[in-house]
Amino acid sequence: MRKQLLVLFIATSFFSCSSVKKTQEAINYGNYDEAIEIAVKHLRSNKTKKGNQSYVLLLEEAFEKVVARDQKKIAFLNKENNPANLEKLYNIYNTLNNRQNFIRPLLPLPILKKGKNASFKFSDYSNNILDSKDKLSQYLYSKAKKSLANSSNKEDYRNAFNDLRYLEDINPEFNDTHKLLEEAHYKGTNYVFVYIQNKTNMVIPMRLQEDLINFDTYRLNNFWTVYHNRKAQGQHYDYDLELNLREINISPEQVKEKVIIQEKQIKDGWKYLIDKDGNAVKDSLGNTIKVDKFKTIKSKVNKFTQFKSVQVVGQVKYFDLKSNQLIEAFPISSEFVFEHHYANYSGNKNAIDKKHLNLLKYKYIPFPSNEQMIYDTGEDLKKKIKSIISQNNFR
Repeated sequence: MRKQLLVLFIATSFFSCSSVKKTQEAINYGNYDEAIEIAVKHLRSNKTKKGNQSYVLLLEEAFEKVVARDQKKIAFLNKENNPANLEKLYNIYNTLNNRQNFIRPLLPLPILKKGKNASFKFSDYSNNILDSKDKLSQYLYSKAKKSLANSSNKEDYRNAFNDLRYLEDINPEFNDTHKLLEEAHYKGTNYVFVYIQNKTNMVIPMRLQEDLINFDTYRLNNFWTVYHNRKAQGQHYDYDLELNLREINISPEQVKEKVIIQEKQIKDGWKYLIDKDGNAVKDSLGNTIKVDKFKTIKSKVNKFTQFKSVQVVGQVKYFDLKSNQLIEAFPISSEFVFEHHYANYSGNKNAIDKKHLNLLKYKYIPFPSNEQMIYDTGEDLKKKIKSIISQNNFR
């Protein structure tokens, strides 16, 4: 028992020393908030414990140094007087305030050897936070409004959207931020018109056309890209996405026949076992030995294969409507195969193996129409179109 306690004490002491060393190293490297976090974590369990005195002193040191560093940053940013620094100022004041609130529940923190409490110079940053938030809000609002009014670049609209969303987070209901957010989103969104060009000299089923350009089923709309397959009145479109179908190749209807001869030996009664001299063979008790008789049965299986295929070949084309230029074209090809097997037989059905026996259940069926075959390529075409668009989405 004493040995176990000793091991536990050594392990605890080692962990404690290691953690103190880690805290000191964080201070030495200027990672003051990391040092504060480690110290507070240990002091929460027992702030008056003698073994935790090192953390009190390290916390005092880290706090003093990090506040001094933040104050220097504030002084520099104020001297620079650049409105782009307002977010940094606002964040620093919030950090200063949150750091104090992180430590405050532990106070007072006694330094046992000195018989006094650790010193933490806290300040009221509420006015600084409110003032910097107000100035930052005005700056973000003006900047976004200017971009929306003067720019024609979607990236500027998206940056304005991000600024306004951040503004709404820190200062909800500021002026007409929500209205400007909607405007920035609309202006920053790419609107894409999707349509089919049939260059195949064949009639493409209407339901296939509707399926191929029904982008609701593709689930490709995202925050900054919207696809339409019908033009909305008054909507300006940025891009065209053309599904250009160039060839439809349909094979002839084919029925191929294959004749398969099946043989099997089956039991056909019994007979007495005869030796080479023609005498009946008997067992040790004198009884004549009986053996099974076998015969060979045959069957002719006529296996039929119905076959028909269709191949649709085309391209997915991207057009920039601002420049009226083809951006890129991607080839697509899809094939659908109709194949049906059935069989009939003559002879003894018992000679047929299971594989071919199952085919006897099936009969000739009518071939699907060309229109149905073309339509059946749709699912594969949609997968390939979706893959192309997913990898080459509009930004």
